[in-house]
Amino acid sequence: MKLNLALVLIATILFSCKKDKEENKPTGCPITVEGLAGTYRYTSIMYKDSPNGTTIDMFATMEECEKEQTFVLKGDGTYTYSDACAASESSSGNWQVKDNTLAIDDMQGGTISSYDCKKLVYYVNNALQEGDRMTLTLEKQ
Repeated sequence: MKLNLALVLIATILFSCKKDKEENKPTGCPITVEGLAGTYRYTSIMYKDSPNGTTIDMFATMEECEKEQTFVLKGDGTYTYSDACAASESSSGNWQVKDNTLAIDDMQGGTISSYDCKKLVYYVNNALQEGDRMTLTLEKQ
């Protein structure tokens, strides 16, 4: 009887913890143009030149003004990019998302690996050379 009671108690604790985690998981964060729309800044840019290569923190090497660059992804499929270092480098254009692939104008698309309504993480394979991977993290402002 004590063994059964202990098993029921343990199962209750385990399942209630799982339920809490699921309840804390954000909902309503569709990976669509409308769902991703917002103003973002980069918070991380990690680079590996090969699958077994050393990860390089490219964000740490950026100038402070480069870290202040903003991307406004609009719900109508257009974007504006504001360069905090050189206003003349600011630009605008079109963007889209399809099958978890983020594409900005004709640039190489990135695969979205996660999005929680605040943080968008995507990666680009073959960004600078064949076999590399750049992982970029943007946070909504």
